[in-house]
Amino acid sequence: MRVLIAGCGYVGSALARRLADARCEVFGLRRTPSGLPDGVRPITADLSDPATLRGLPGDLGAVVYTAAADGFHEAAYKAAYVDGLRNLLVVLEEQAQSPRRILFTSSTAVYGQSNGEWVDETSPTNPRGVSGRCLLEGEQLILASRYPGLVVRLGGIYGPGRTRLIENVRSGKVRLREGPPRYTNRIHRDDCAGVLEHLLGLEAPQRVYLGVDCEPADESLVLHWLAERLAVPLPPLEPGRGAASGRSAGSKRAANDRLLASGYRFLYPTFREGYGALLSAG
Repeated sequence: MRVLIAGCGYVGSALARRLADARCEVFGLRRTPSGLPDGVRPITADLSDPATLRGLPGDLGAVVYTAAADGFHEAAYKAAYVDGLRNLLVVLEEQAQSPRRILFTSSTAVYGQSNGEWVDETSPTNPRGVSGRCLLEGEQLILASRYPGLVVRLGGIYGPGRTRLIENVRSGKVRLREGPPRYTNRIHRDDCAGVLEHLLGLEAPQRVYLGVDCEPADESLVLHWLAERLAVPLPPLEPGRGAASGRSAGSKRAANDRLLASGYRFLYPTFREGYGALLSAG
């Protein structure tokens, strides 16, 4: 199968490596062609510039859209999650391409729940921030297109090269929040790639999946666990932080039951296995 990974960065490159190893013909689209895994064919293009997308390979069997914003402001989010996706869909239409599946990587930021509620694929989506609003617009765009679109809402991504939380605990920069639990949802990069590969191969997938591991974890629990593993002092409590509203903004528990029911099995089911592997790797 010929697969285009549009925005082939941190997650996209991990997926590209897996697909190339599985003998797919993989094309990695990014602004600069350097750094792609071996066996992946580079396409130098800018998703925000339709003119650069005219040379896409033909007969694509699948497209995976893993573009990330290059800044933390509305223009960057809209360019990555809405305009870039729209540009790609227009070019695929112009070229009369008929991929059997297009995957769009979204985020749990599309949920506005913040009081520790459980959410799943059927829960209301009322984003609190601009990134979530742009991601939700991208979701709506792909699901309303003529193509068989599929959305994966990923939790916070960590993994090799993304160890800031570990380093902050090690250096004593983090503080515990006062008040009720603040639930966090995460997924290891290798499970991100595994989930996307798994969904590409499903015969009749549903249209939306939550890509999170098996344990929504209280932020304090994660920090305590890391401190103990690193043999450093426990993070101190910062009185008043997050206590005014009862629970901190963004606290929710995302359920991955639909993904598990589809047959996916996690390499790193919880933060313990994932961060444990990073710590063991040094």
